[in-house]
Amino acid sequence: MELMIDAYNQIAVSPEFLELERLRQRAREDEANALSNARKQERMIWQSVVADKDAEAQRLRMENAGKDAENERLRAELAALRAK
Repeated sequence: MELMIDAYNQIAVSPEFLELERLRQRAREDEANALSNARKQERMIWQSVVADKDAEAQRLRMENAGKDAENERLRAELAALRAK
């Protein structure tokens, strides 16, 4: 058992092993950063879509409000004509 532990310790401190571990850690960090950036970009896209839809909804509300006012004016005019 002691021989196996010594062999592991020799391998674990070798420059090749340390370089492989460094590269593995860097790959994990790069992957985590890529995922984080993708999530941020997706969130920005959806926020833009929602903002566009909100602006369109507001524009339609304003358009409908103008039409409602015109309808009320025409109803009043019709009522006045009927009263004559």
